[in-house]
Amino acid sequence: MLSEIKVGGEPLPIRESLVREMEVAWKRLAGPGTWWTGAERLAIAAEARHATNCRLCQRRKEALSPYTHDGEHDAMCELAPAAVEAIHRLVTDAGRITEKWVRSLDLDETKYVEIIGVLAVLTGLDTLHGALGLPLTQLPAAMPGEPVRQKPQGAKRNLAWVETVAPEDVGAGEPNPYPLHGDKNIHRGISLVPQEVINFFDLDVELYMKDDEIRDFDTEYRAISHAQIELIAGRTSALAGCFY
Repeated sequence: MLSEIKVGGEPLPIRESLVREMEVAWKRLAGPGTWWTGAERLAIAAEARHATNCRLCQRRKEALSPYTHDGEHDAMCELAPAAVEAIHRLVTDAGRITEKWVRSLDLDETKYVEIIGVLAVLTGLDTLHGALGLPLTQLPAAMPGEPVRQKPQGAKRNLAWVETVAPEDVGAGEPNPYPLHGDKNIHRGISLVPQEVINFFDLDVELYMKDDEIRDFDTEYRAISHAQIELIAGRTSALAGCFY
């Protein structure tokens, strides 16, 4: 089923399922998460959009090493300095983040991982609008409620710089993203906060394709072919410096 989106004043078709998941994504960003409130999650999103204008981040980006420049970020919100540091580095210079830097943050690992989840969803939403030449969506109002504050019991430090949860270690009653979206390392990356895995991949599979569809080369699930999709993805990854 197709809906429409206006680009350059012209209506273009857009899948209803994609429209639905974008609406869900915004609601989740505005609502309480696992470790941050809805207001804090929106503050993270606002700070992420602002980070590209930060003078300290620009100096670090131009430097041979980002660790040679100290100072204060040009922050626009009242998040803790460690949270601002994490947001700005993830947005402006993620390719040079080190394990030592992650360990040095005065920020609980669970909160750091949820920040990554928020930024991942926001990046998908904002990049789509930017690619279409549309203005960024205004951030919604925060929804009330308290974070769940539940850490997975089976979290272990055996895959990444942060703890992750293997499929066999998901506890009873805990959010389990693996049956729906797959259990490869890319799905386990932010599994310390399982709901963020669900939040991101619910949107990702509509922007891209479901895991099983990617490898089904006999069926074309989108208006363009697998080959065309991967050409765009490969070019985008090269320009963004993403070598996963």
